[in-house]
Amino acid sequence: MTRSRNWLTTALRWVAGIAIAVPAALLVGASPAAAHPMPHSVVQLDVYEHSVSARLELPVDEFTRAAGIAVSEKTLAARTDAIRTYLVAHIHPTATDGRTWQVAVGRLTLSRAAQTDTGEYRELVAQAVLTPPAGADVRHFTFGYDVIVHQVVTHTVLVAVRQDWAAGQVDGEGSTQVGTIRVDTRTMKIPALKVHLGAGSAWRGFVAMLRLGGDHILTGTDHLLFLLILLLPAPLAAAGGRWRWNGSVGPRKSLARIGRITLAFTAGHSAALAATALGRLDLPARPVEAFIAASILVGAVHAVRPLFPGQEALVAGVFGLGHGMAFSFVLAEMHLSTGQLVTSLLGFNLGIELVQLLLVCLTLPSLLVLARLRIQPALRLTGATLTGTAALGWLADRFGLSNPVARAADSAGSHTTVLLAGLAATAVATTAWALFTRRQNPVEPVLAVLGSAHHLGRDHSYD
Repeated sequence: MTRSRNWLTTALRWVAGIAIAVPAALLVGASPAAAHPMPHSVVQLDVYEHSVSARLELPVDEFTRAAGIAVSEKTLAARTDAIRTYLVAHIHPTATDGRTWQVAVGRLTLSRAAQTDTGEYRELVAQAVLTPPAGADVRHFTFGYDVIVHQVVTHTVLVAVRQDWAAGQVDGEGSTQVGTIRVDTRTMKIPALKVHLGAGSAWRGFVAMLRLGGDHILTGTDHLLFLLILLLPAPLAAAGGRWRWNGSVGPRKSLARIGRITLAFTAGHSAALAATALGRLDLPARPVEAFIAASILVGAVHAVRPLFPGQEALVAGVFGLGHGMAFSFVLAEMHLSTGQLVTSLLGFNLGIELVQLLLVCLTLPSLLVLARLRIQPALRLTGATLTGTAALGWLADRFGLSNPVARAADSAGSHTTVLLAGLAATAVATTAWALFTRRQNPVEPVLAVLGSAHHLGRDHSYD
């Protein structure tokens, strides 16, 4: 009996010991960061030709603990100098030959951020400019950085490149991870991060800007609507202050009108884009965007009732100036050197023109065929109404009145694949319908687009 009790007692002690030891081992082995998740810092680098700018995103609580500087909306202005002094003291980029870069900390702001593990928290955002010594390479350097980490040993800093023109990274919608900065638990030191961005080239920058220009016109709903709404009545004849529903001006004249409108818009926005970008003009965005919204509204009204029949090209050129100024905002935000700016201007504008030409070609068959059909007035009025509604929503938004119409119109630019597919399908359908029917009027404009108008005999022109 005694042996049985002793055996049972020993077994219970072993079970109790394991029950205590296993959780204890897990707790001891876990890092403090895992037990108490804390947000990490983020450093986003923008690489220019002669300098690197850094956006520091610092959790306020960890920053206060490390720097000893309490930060809040009320105290930020008074403690700006102390914060800048602290940051400069803990950022030490050096060239590959050991020479020290200059560090200047600029604007400081407070915001709110969220991370998956920690939820929402307050964040101090600092803008810094890192300038290498003469002859040093901005693409290869050592990034010495221990902001917060020198005191909060569980803290982690994520370093990424947000913009790098020479590497073809220009859209600002994503970043390339460079590395992390944290305390080495074996040595309890903070190793500097070796930054090697590879070889950049002007060609990569040009190709990236070409792609960006195409994306900008494709996702820029306002620019597309302006051009398309001017093209909508181009094949029609005007009489008595109205568009004649059965009055096409003929395929050749329609093509000429569409070509002149497209070229005029191209010339207008290209000239304004070049002058604004190369002159580095600092234009206020809101008046320019309001001007664009007004141009779309004028085009929508013109599609309902002819305001300037036969003068569409002139109007497209004048309003194109405003659209070109808006295009220049993209280049201005990139802070490029003069050489990079010239290359970017060529690539960006070429990208705009190529996509614009593609969209016009996809729209042509539908415009020419539908101009001869009885359903044309209903389609034209529907398109003009939707476009005018979007323009009014944008105008209200530009004057500070946020509204769901403007938001819905802006969101349409995120469905570019659907737009292209729809235009392509419509072009194919209208072309196929015209080619395989024996009605002379709808066949003629499509054949004219295909370069076969000289086989048609006579031109059915109404003006």
